[in-house]
Amino acid sequence: MAKWIIEPEHTVAHFTARHMMITDVHGQFNKISGIIYFDPENMASTSVEVEIDAASIWTGVEPRDNHLRSADFLDVEKYPTISFKSTKVEVAGINSLKLHGEITIHGITRPILLNAEFFGPNHYEDEEGSYTSIGFTATTHLNREDFGMTWNNFFGNGNFMVGKHLNITLNVEADLASE
Repeated sequence: MAKWIIEPEHTVAHFTARHMMITDVHGQFNKISGIIYFDPENMASTSVEVEIDAASIWTGVEPRDNHLRSADFLDVEKYPTISFKSTKVEVAGINSLKLHGEITIHGITRPILLNAEFFGPNHYEDEEGSYTSIGFTATTHLNREDFGMTWNNFFGNGNFMVGKHLNITLNVEADLASE
């Protein structure tokens, strides 16, 4: 099984969360690492391990980013990483997978399903060497309260500031490991 190393400069985890129940706020995590064992001819044997630096969260608004890093949400001082490890893979199409696994956020581990697609692999050469890379996109939805992040600000007729549900998309580029 080919071993692919996640290329952190071309990998990001995007998320959206509802704000005041009227608009989506977008953000991302910018420091992601991990290993993917993957062969397009044997997709059912895929395995994935990913680690995200929780402090790398970025929404473009520094006070909001600092609040998301605080104990009200991610508590990055106590829980510096978010991790995912696959437990089962189902082939869902020509280039599609269902990755079952466990995600740990805020010190709490829960099962999760990622719907994934792969693109490539592509081979290229430059002045520094020869490379083979592959791309993956994976999506999921989760309830942040399932991970102990229950902070909110209630106002008006039962309205609240931050939605419980997050939409997550991982865009991953990985390089074939040297033999």
